[in-house]
Amino acid sequence: MAAGDTKLSICSDALIMLGASPLSSFSDGTDEAQIADRLYDDIRDTLLMQYPYSWSVKKVQLAQLADTPINEWKYKYALPGDILGNPKALFNTSATGALPLREFEIYSGGVYTNYEQVWIDYQFRPEPASFPPYFINLLRHALAATFAEPITDQITKAQYFHEMAFGGPVQNMRGGLVRVAMNIDGGDRPPQNIMEFPLTDVRG
Repeated sequence: MAAGDTKLSICSDALIMLGASPLSSFSDGTDEAQIADRLYDDIRDTLLMQYPYSWSVKKVQLAQLADTPINEWKYKYALPGDILGNPKALFNTSATGALPLREFEIYSGGVYTNYEQVWIDYQFRPEPASFPPYFINLLRHALAATFAEPITDQITKAQYFHEMAFGGPVQNMRGGLVRVAMNIDGGDRPPQNIMEFPLTDVRG
């Protein structure tokens, strides 16, 4: 992990990459500080939601709410307050080998289903000090791409850092440092073998 990194230090690094001065604070009155403060959160969250990094995913049991759903579902559960996007998976048990649920709907920040207990896999927003170095590097380049035009008025710099972060047009935003980050994170996960599955069992 990149211990010591903060929103301020990461934004300052991106500005330095553009040839600008680092920030002393987000309230120092400069255009750079205002731009960085306003744009950082959206860029960070977009990068996190682009791929389910292992260090940004949690597994917890959902809290059942007291109010009863109006229509077809029996139970309503509160989604975690720190969730990014939609759940990655829902389960009705914490047992090993459980299969994800299909019978549920999400309305207004709540999960509706007929199951009496629900567990969730979801993506959250870690603190910058918990970001791995490869993600910090990606985030710096993505920020530099976003900051470039309003700070330097040079669209070529924006294009350069965008391609460094995301690759060329044919890579559909999944090349460059995004691909590097995905590959490194994926290398931390052992391959999953199918131990039992009806469609393969019938082949005998």
